[in-house]
Amino acid sequence: MPEKKTPGPSIKDPEMYEALREDGASKEKAARISNAAAGSSRSEVGEKGGEAGSYDDWSVDDLRSRARELDIEGRSSMDKQELIDALRNH
Repeated sequence: MPEKKTPGPSIKDPEMYEALREDGASKEKAARISNAAAGSSRSEVGEKGGEAGSYDDWSVDDLRSRARELDIEGRSSMDKQELIDALRNH
């Protein structure tokens, strides 16, 4: 069995990072969440979520703007559901 790689020195909570990756989070998202938790507390970070609302309620223009902020390629030719999927899996 290959040895598990450590995520690197920029990850401040490697245990949380690995758990998030195993749950399917992208490297960027896992790093962002685990570093935020290390800076405060895991419970505080958990309380922060849920303010933006569902992407299903957003307009296509708003979804494209958010995709542009995240530099998601191919966003201009995506329909609403494709944009939502890309944003959720970024």
